[in-house]
Amino acid sequence: MPRITTPDGISLHYEEAGQGTPILFIHEFGGNHESWEPQMRYFARRHRCITYAARGYPPSDVPTDVGRYSQAIAVADAVAVLDGLDIAKAHIVGLSMGGFATVHFGLRAPGRALSLTVAGAGYGCEKEHEEYFRNVSLEVARRFETDGARAFAPTYGAGASRVQFQNKDPRGWQEFAERLATHSDMGAALTMRGVQARRPSFWDLEAELKAMTLPTLVIVGDEDDHCLQPGIFLKKTIPACGLCVFPKTGHTLNLEEPDWFNMHLAEFIAQVEAGRWEVRDPRALPGQIMRTD
Repeated sequence: MPRITTPDGISLHYEEAGQGTPILFIHEFGGNHESWEPQMRYFARRHRCITYAARGYPPSDVPTDVGRYSQAIAVADAVAVLDGLDIAKAHIVGLSMGGFATVHFGLRAPGRALSLTVAGAGYGCEKEHEEYFRNVSLEVARRFETDGARAFAPTYGAGASRVQFQNKDPRGWQEFAERLATHSDMGAALTMRGVQARRPSFWDLEAELKAMTLPTLVIVGDEDDHCLQPGIFLKKTIPACGLCVFPKTGHTLNLEEPDWFNMHLAEFIAQVEAGRWEVRDPRALPGQIMRTD
Protein backbone atom coordinates (compact mmCIF):
# COMPACT_ATOMS: atom_id res chain seq x y z
CA MET A 1 0.00 0.00 0.00
CA PRO A 2 1.37 3.48 -0.84
CA ARG A 3 1.99 5.45 2.35
CA ILE A 4 3.56 8.66 3.56
CA THR A 5 4.75 9.44 7.08
CA THR A 6 3.78 12.67 8.84
CA PRO A 7 6.29 14.72 10.86
CA ASP A 8 4.87 13.20 14.07
CA GLY A 9 5.38 9.67 12.79
CA ILE A 10 1.87 8.69 11.63
CA SER A 11 1.66 6.56 8.50
CA LEU A 12 -1.09 7.68 6.10
CA HIS A 13 -2.45 5.58 3.25
CA TYR A 14 -2.95 7.46 -0.01
CA GLU A 15 -4.06 6.72 -3.55
CA GLU A 16 -3.44 8.68 -6.75
CA ALA A 17 -4.38 8.57 -10.41
CA GLY A 18 -3.87 10.70 -13.51
CA GLN A 19 -1.51 13.42 -14.59
CA GLY A 20 -1.71 17.20 -14.66
CA THR A 21 -2.38 19.92 -12.12
CA PRO A 22 -2.80 18.19 -8.74
CA ILE A 23 -6.09 17.95 -6.84
CA LEU A 24 -6.04 16.80 -3.21
CA PHE A 25 -9.34 15.37 -1.91
CA ILE A 26 -9.95 15.36 1.87
CA HIS A 27 -12.76 13.11 3.11
CA GLU A 28 -15.54 13.62 5.63
CA PHE A 29 -15.98 12.04 9.06
CA GLY A 30 -18.59 9.56 7.81
CA GLY A 31 -16.52 8.52 4.80
CA ASN A 32 -12.95 7.61 3.98
CA HIS A 33 -10.58 7.91 1.04
CA GLU A 34 -12.85 5.66 -1.05
CA SER A 35 -15.66 8.24 -0.78
CA TRP A 36 -13.96 10.25 -3.53
CA GLU A 37 -14.07 7.49 -6.14
CA PRO A 38 -16.52 9.31 -8.48
CA GLN A 39 -14.20 12.32 -8.46
CA MET A 40 -10.98 10.32 -8.75
CA ARG A 41 -12.34 8.59 -11.85
CA TYR A 42 -13.62 11.79 -13.45
CA PHE A 43 -10.81 14.24 -12.73
CA ALA A 44 -7.92 11.81 -13.32
CA ARG A 45 -8.63 12.26 -17.03
CA ARG A 46 -6.77 15.60 -16.89
CA HIS A 47 -5.44 16.06 -13.34
CA ARG A 48 -3.16 14.31 -10.91
CA CYS A 49 -5.71 13.26 -8.27
CA ILE A 50 -4.76 12.29 -4.73
CA THR A 51 -6.91 11.09 -1.86
CA TYR A 52 -5.85 9.70 1.50
CA ALA A 53 -7.25 8.11 4.63
CA ALA A 54 -7.05 10.55 7.54
CA ARG A 55 -5.31 9.48 10.72
CA GLY A 56 -7.70 7.30 12.67
CA TYR A 57 -9.07 5.76 9.45
CA PRO A 58 -7.60 2.38 8.44
CA PRO A 59 -5.50 1.54 6.54
CA SER A 60 -3.84 4.71 7.92
CA ASP A 61 -2.54 4.54 11.48
CA VAL A 62 -4.95 4.94 14.39
CA PRO A 63 -3.22 6.83 17.23
CA THR A 64 -4.68 5.97 20.64
CA ASP A 65 -4.13 9.39 22.27
CA VAL A 66 -6.80 12.07 21.70
CA GLY A 67 -4.02 14.67 21.83
CA ARG A 68 -2.86 13.43 18.44
CA TYR A 69 -6.11 14.53 16.82
CA SER A 70 -7.02 18.18 16.18
CA GLN A 71 -8.02 20.61 13.47
CA ALA A 72 -4.45 21.91 13.22
CA ILE A 73 -3.10 18.37 12.97
CA ALA A 74 -5.62 17.57 10.21
CA VAL A 75 -4.19 20.45 8.16
CA ALA A 76 -0.62 19.39 8.91
CA ASP A 77 -1.46 15.90 7.63
CA ALA A 78 -2.80 17.32 4.35
CA VAL A 79 0.40 19.31 3.91
CA ALA A 80 2.41 16.19 4.76
CA VAL A 81 0.68 14.29 1.95
CA LEU A 82 1.68 17.01 -0.53
CA ASP A 83 5.22 17.02 0.85
CA GLY A 84 5.47 13.24 0.64
CA LEU A 85 4.46 13.36 -3.02
CA ASP A 86 6.73 16.32 -3.80
CA ILE A 87 3.76 18.53 -4.76
CA ALA A 88 4.32 22.25 -4.30
CA LYS A 89 0.70 23.35 -4.82
CA ALA A 90 -2.65 21.70 -5.41
CA HIS A 91 -6.34 22.43 -5.67
CA ILE A 92 -7.68 21.43 -2.24
CA VAL A 93 -11.16 19.85 -2.14
CA GLY A 94 -12.85 18.78 1.10
CA LEU A 95 -16.26 17.59 2.25
CA SER A 96 -17.65 18.23 5.75
CA MET A 97 -14.77 17.45 8.15
CA GLY A 98 -12.58 17.65 5.07
CA GLY A 99 -14.22 20.97 4.19
CA PHE A 100 -13.21 22.38 7.58
CA ALA A 101 -9.68 21.10 6.96
CA THR A 102 -9.75 22.83 3.56
CA VAL A 103 -10.72 26.19 5.11
CA HIS A 104 -7.97 25.87 7.70
CA PHE A 105 -5.53 24.76 4.99
CA GLY A 106 -6.20 28.08 3.27
CA LEU A 107 -5.56 29.96 6.51
CA ARG A 108 -2.46 28.03 7.62
CA ALA A 109 -0.80 27.07 4.33
CA PRO A 110 -2.12 29.44 1.65
CA GLY A 111 1.08 29.15 -0.37
CA ARG A 112 0.41 25.46 -0.97
CA ALA A 113 -3.12 25.89 -2.37
CA LEU A 114 -4.14 26.78 -5.92
CA SER A 115 -7.78 26.95 -4.83
CA LEU A 116 -10.15 25.77 -2.10
CA THR A 117 -13.40 23.85 -2.55
CA VAL A 118 -15.37 23.68 0.68
CA ALA A 119 -18.34 21.30 0.44
CA GLY A 120 -20.92 20.57 3.11
CA ALA A 121 -19.00 22.32 5.90
CA GLY A 122 -20.64 24.08 8.81
CA TYR A 123 -21.82 21.67 11.52
CA GLY A 124 -21.31 23.35 14.89
CA CYS A 125 -20.46 26.74 13.41
CA GLU A 126 -23.71 28.52 14.19
CA LYS A 127 -23.12 30.19 17.53
CA GLU A 128 -26.55 29.24 18.89
CA HIS A 129 -25.83 25.56 18.22
CA GLU A 130 -22.21 25.35 19.43
CA GLU A 131 -22.94 23.76 22.80
CA TYR A 132 -25.43 21.31 21.30
CA PHE A 133 -22.93 20.30 18.63
CA ARG A 134 -20.16 19.70 21.16
CA ASN A 135 -22.46 17.60 23.33
CA VAL A 136 -23.83 15.53 20.46
CA SER A 137 -20.29 15.04 19.12
CA LEU A 138 -19.24 13.57 22.46
CA GLU A 139 -22.30 11.33 22.44
CA VAL A 140 -21.48 10.15 18.91
CA ALA A 141 -17.93 9.42 20.08
CA ARG A 142 -19.30 7.41 23.00
CA ARG A 143 -21.58 5.40 20.70
CA PHE A 144 -18.72 4.51 18.35
CA GLU A 145 -16.65 3.50 21.35
CA THR A 146 -19.27 1.45 23.17
CA ASP A 147 -21.49 0.09 20.37
CA GLY A 148 -18.86 -0.08 17.66
CA ALA A 149 -18.96 1.25 14.11
CA ARG A 150 -20.75 -1.77 12.68
CA ALA A 151 -23.66 -1.45 15.09
CA PHE A 152 -23.84 2.34 15.09
CA ALA A 153 -23.38 2.93 11.34
CA PRO A 154 -27.08 2.44 10.38
CA THR A 155 -28.11 5.08 12.95
CA TYR A 156 -25.43 7.62 12.11
CA GLY A 157 -25.83 7.03 8.38
CA ALA A 158 -29.56 7.80 8.46
CA GLY A 159 -29.19 11.32 9.88
CA ALA A 160 -31.42 14.22 8.83
CA SER A 161 -29.03 15.28 6.05
CA ARG A 162 -28.20 11.73 4.88
CA VAL A 163 -31.69 10.44 4.07
CA GLN A 164 -31.76 12.50 0.86
CA PHE A 165 -28.94 10.31 -0.46
CA GLN A 166 -30.71 7.16 0.75
CA ASN A 167 -33.94 8.15 -1.03
CA LYS A 168 -32.28 9.09 -4.33
CA ASP A 169 -29.70 6.34 -4.57
CA PRO A 170 -30.34 3.39 -2.22
CA ARG A 171 -27.43 1.38 -3.63
CA GLY A 172 -25.02 4.29 -3.32
CA TRP A 173 -26.20 4.98 0.23
CA GLN A 174 -25.77 1.32 1.13
CA GLU A 175 -22.15 1.46 -0.06
CA PHE A 176 -21.66 4.56 2.08
CA ALA A 177 -23.19 2.83 5.13
CA GLU A 178 -21.06 -0.27 4.60
CA ARG A 179 -17.89 1.84 4.45
CA LEU A 180 -18.97 3.64 7.63
CA ALA A 181 -19.38 0.28 9.35
CA THR A 182 -15.70 -0.53 8.69
CA HIS A 183 -14.42 2.54 10.56
CA SER A 184 -12.11 2.01 13.50
CA ASP A 185 -14.20 2.27 16.66
CA MET A 186 -11.35 4.01 18.47
CA GLY A 187 -10.34 6.15 15.49
CA ALA A 188 -13.89 7.41 14.98
CA ALA A 189 -14.34 8.20 18.68
CA LEU A 190 -11.02 10.04 18.98
CA THR A 191 -11.56 11.94 15.72
CA MET A 192 -14.95 13.09 16.96
CA ARG A 193 -13.51 14.19 20.32
CA GLY A 194 -10.24 15.67 19.10
CA VAL A 195 -11.22 17.27 15.80
CA GLN A 196 -14.97 17.70 15.52
CA ALA A 197 -15.89 18.69 19.08
CA ARG A 198 -13.02 21.17 19.46
CA ARG A 199 -12.86 22.95 16.12
CA PRO A 200 -13.53 26.71 16.08
CA SER A 201 -16.59 28.27 14.48
CA PHE A 202 -16.15 30.06 11.15
CA TRP A 203 -17.54 33.15 12.90
CA ASP A 204 -14.54 33.07 15.27
CA LEU A 205 -12.24 33.21 12.23
CA GLU A 206 -13.92 36.16 10.52
CA ALA A 207 -10.90 38.50 10.46
CA GLU A 208 -8.62 35.77 9.10
CA LEU A 209 -11.15 34.71 6.48
CA LYS A 210 -11.57 38.29 5.26
CA ALA A 211 -7.82 38.42 4.65
CA MET A 212 -7.72 35.11 2.73
CA THR A 213 -7.73 35.83 -1.02
CA LEU A 214 -7.47 32.28 -2.37
CA PRO A 215 -10.06 31.36 -5.02
CA THR A 216 -12.76 29.52 -3.08
CA LEU A 217 -15.89 27.60 -4.02
CA VAL A 218 -18.42 26.69 -1.34
CA ILE A 219 -20.93 23.95 -2.20
CA VAL A 220 -23.89 23.10 0.02
CA GLY A 221 -27.13 21.16 -0.24
CA ASP A 222 -30.33 23.08 0.46
CA GLU A 223 -31.51 20.36 2.86
CA ASP A 224 -28.22 20.31 4.75
CA ASP A 225 -29.68 22.79 7.21
CA HIS A 226 -26.70 23.38 9.49
CA CYS A 227 -24.35 24.04 6.57
CA LEU A 228 -26.54 26.59 4.74
CA GLN A 229 -25.91 29.62 6.96
CA PRO A 230 -22.20 28.82 7.41
CA GLY A 231 -21.94 28.55 3.62
CA ILE A 232 -23.53 31.96 3.18
CA PHE A 233 -21.22 33.35 5.85
CA LEU A 234 -18.17 32.06 3.97
CA LYS A 235 -19.52 33.56 0.74
CA LYS A 236 -19.92 36.97 2.38
CA THR A 237 -16.59 36.85 4.20
CA ILE A 238 -13.96 35.33 1.89
CA PRO A 239 -13.10 37.89 -0.83
CA ALA A 240 -12.85 35.47 -3.78
CA CYS A 241 -15.62 33.07 -2.77
CA GLY A 242 -18.48 31.68 -4.83
CA LEU A 243 -21.47 29.79 -3.45
CA CYS A 244 -23.20 26.88 -5.18
CA VAL A 245 -26.40 25.41 -3.67
CA PHE A 246 -27.70 22.02 -4.84
CA PRO A 247 -31.52 21.73 -4.70
CA LYS A 248 -33.20 18.93 -2.75
CA THR A 249 -29.80 17.73 -1.59
CA GLY A 250 -28.31 16.75 1.75
CA HIS A 251 -24.83 16.44 3.20
CA THR A 252 -23.12 13.72 1.16
CA LEU A 253 -22.85 16.01 -1.87
CA ASN A 254 -20.19 14.37 -3.98
CA LEU A 255 -21.89 10.96 -3.79
CA GLU A 256 -25.51 12.08 -3.76
CA GLU A 257 -25.10 14.32 -6.84
CA PRO A 258 -21.78 13.29 -8.42
CA ASP A 259 -22.54 14.75 -11.87
CA TRP A 260 -23.43 18.17 -10.46
CA PHE A 261 -20.45 18.09 -8.14
CA ASN A 262 -18.01 17.18 -10.89
CA MET A 263 -19.45 19.73 -13.31
CA HIS A 264 -19.24 22.66 -10.90
CA LEU A 265 -15.82 21.66 -9.57
CA ALA A 266 -14.46 21.28 -13.12
CA GLU A 267 -15.78 24.72 -14.12
CA PHE A 268 -14.36 26.30 -10.97
CA ILE A 269 -10.91 24.80 -11.50
CA ALA A 270 -10.95 25.85 -15.17
CA GLN A 271 -11.75 29.44 -14.21
CA VAL A 272 -9.04 29.46 -11.54
CA GLU A 273 -6.44 28.14 -13.94
CA ALA A 274 -7.47 30.75 -16.52
CA GLY A 275 -7.01 33.49 -13.91
CA ARG A 276 -10.71 34.38 -14.08
CA TRP A 277 -11.87 33.57 -10.52
CA GLU A 278 -11.22 36.90 -8.90
CA VAL A 279 -12.14 38.78 -5.73
CA ARG A 280 -15.58 40.34 -5.70
CA ASP A 281 -15.92 43.57 -7.71
CA PRO A 282 -15.93 46.41 -5.16
CA ARG A 283 -18.89 47.95 -7.02
CA ALA A 284 -21.04 45.00 -5.95
CA LEU A 285 -22.05 46.61 -2.67
CA PRO A 286 -23.94 44.15 -0.43
CA GLY A 287 -26.14 46.91 1.01
CA GLN A 288 -27.24 48.34 -2.33
CA ILE A 289 -30.54 47.19 -3.84
CA MET A 290 -30.74 49.57 -6.82
CA ARG A 291 -28.36 52.34 -7.86
CA THR A 292 -29.80 55.83 -8.12
CA ASP A 293 -26.73 58.05 -8.60
